[in-house]
Amino acid sequence: MLDDFFEPRVTEIDLWDKGDKMVEALLTGVRALDLTDEKGHLCGKILADLGADVVKVEPPGGDPSRNIGPFYKDIPHPENSLFWWWTNLNKRAITLSLEAIDGKEIFRKLVHSVDLVIESFEPGYMDDLELGYQELEKINPGIIMTSITPFGQSGPYAHYKSTDLVGVSMGGMVRFIGELDRPPNRISAPQFHFLGGINGAVGSMVAYYHRELTGEGQYVDVSCQEAVAATTMIPVINWDIYKFNLRGIGPGTVQARPAPLGPLFSQIVYPCKDGHVLFFLGGGSQLGMVRSSTAMVQLANEEGMALELKDEDWSKVDYGTIEQEEINRKQKAVGDYLLTKTKAELLRAAVERQILLIPVNTVKDLVESPQFEARDFWVEVEHPELGERFLYPGFPIKWTGFPPYQPQRRAPLIGEHNEEIYIGELGLSKNDLVLLKSHGII
Repeated sequence: MLDDFFEPRVTEIDLWDKGDKMVEALLTGVRALDLTDEKGHLCGKILADLGADVVKVEPPGGDPSRNIGPFYKDIPHPENSLFWWWTNLNKRAITLSLEAIDGKEIFRKLVHSVDLVIESFEPGYMDDLELGYQELEKINPGIIMTSITPFGQSGPYAHYKSTDLVGVSMGGMVRFIGELDRPPNRISAPQFHFLGGINGAVGSMVAYYHRELTGEGQYVDVSCQEAVAATTMIPVINWDIYKFNLRGIGPGTVQARPAPLGPLFSQIVYPCKDGHVLFFLGGGSQLGMVRSSTAMVQLANEEGMALELKDEDWSKVDYGTIEQEEINRKQKAVGDYLLTKTKAELLRAAVERQILLIPVNTVKDLVESPQFEARDFWVEVEHPELGERFLYPGFPIKWTGFPPYQPQRRAPLIGEHNEEIYIGELGLSKNDLVLLKSHGII
């Protein structure tokens, strides 16, 4: 059926020709097909934020991850997912069945003129469809294929299924979150998939740079578990040196110490009058900590509080030998003072007196932040089908020589760009699309 579709309506040079519609950005001219589900959405979003033309390829009827909440006005609907809105910002979208013979042929035609293919299927799935890297590089020798999976393409866990909760647990992150006297907890945002997506974007861009230098394509294998484990950092060193397993202790930290003293627990998040602040009370050989702790005690003393610490020499506070009861006493004296002040008051004093203290911001604080406003971080994105504009996080990196970040489009609706790509770029007709849809191919 497809032989009739493609000849002689389109030539290779016509594919993906967007003229001057592309906005100049770091990855302007880079083209990608995004086959991922929630495990890899962020990878394509980052590339699209940087100017790449990223086309989301969804199964007919839409990607199942469109059903991930929360939803606009709490109305569950595939077009209302706030998760979808953010993770697919700036992308275009088509529907296509990769398992149908004609769907595979259409996909191969698209691959001719793209730089990247991003996917997050189970290892071996694309090979089974005869659309794996070895097949795609025959079509496009410079193609870069990035696979983002829970545990990578190899190893005994390669075919294990995983949710975000399973993934962050297997990656070790859950161990470091929660209260000391309660079971480990998790961060509610999907860290497992997001960390995999970020590493997928980095790997894709490095592979693209390599191709620009050598002309060689690359296969990029991303393990979300390894991406999570890479964030553990210091706990791994603690285990190697002390054979001590760090774990979450709520609003504090733990310092591994050899027996007989054992670990030292320190509070770093303190409640204040209108929220919380982060402050570390300490000293010893760390001159900045000595100055900060001294200044904090002086501040409290001026209002008749923490007087029991008035003559404390913080340069002699040794966290390697101090008793837990002693550090608890010092922290309580300062903590009682912090409860009498607002975040704004404490921040002002911290800046004036060089105290190592910072507010724990809420989302409201972030949206109203004068720092973010000065850097034009928050951006508004229009959703014309809803007749509204919504506030989105911008891009945290700026470059000289490129215009400020501005989203080009909100996340795509199901099959929104089918005609634009299939007719405008592949040269199919409306009748062809009707026939393809009737056969469940798009």
